[in-house]
Amino acid sequence: MINPFENITEREKLKLIELLKGHVYYFEENDDVLSVIKNKNIVCILLEGYAQILNINYNGDEMLISDLYENSVFGTYISDINNLDCEIQAKSKSKILVFDYANFSNPKNTSYSYYNTFINNMFDIVCNILKENNYRTRILSKKNIRDKILEFLEIEYEKKHTKYIYLPMSLKDLADYLSINRSAMFRELKYLKEDGIIKIDGRKITLMQKKEPF
Repeated sequence: MINPFENITEREKLKLIELLKGHVYYFEENDDVLSVIKNKNIVCILLEGYAQILNINYNGDEMLISDLYENSVFGTYISDINNLDCEIQAKSKSKILVFDYANFSNPKNTSYSYYNTFINNMFDIVCNILKENNYRTRILSKKNIRDKILEFLEIEYEKKHTKYIYLPMSLKDLADYLSINRSAMFRELKYLKEDGIIKIDGRKITLMQKKEPF
């Protein structure tokens, strides 16, 4: 994961937060983040902890949009957090830096070298977020459960260039990420295993029909 404060000293980081008029919020496990930070146009950085962005439909069903770990970036337009169906839950004690987009994009700030470094880091992060969103679109465009699972595994293979896939999330969260019923996903994984397509060992999935690249 790209660090938004890469090549920025701790002293410069404090100056940067002051320049951006940033505010740090603290959350306990299971706190509703949006009820505290929601604003018209904000950029956020998870400084410490773990949180999830969820979409809650009219039946109350949750769909995992993204996991937020240390140094994760999200915001109004980056993550569409002003969507009425969106919810952000702190999954552990968390510390989040929040600042207005107007301060983030102020051209007067370019006279500070650490600000320019920060902007370059943020550009790389947003590009990576867009790439991940494109991957998600590929997965959700598949019509059935097997194809969604196989598309997810194919994307992980493309990223890592290895047939050994280590899931970045629990199987429960994977079902939410793929937007499929958990029981149905476990059943399909069992069938894929029986068909000799995959081998499962905890969070490690081996793609049996893939060869290791040279």
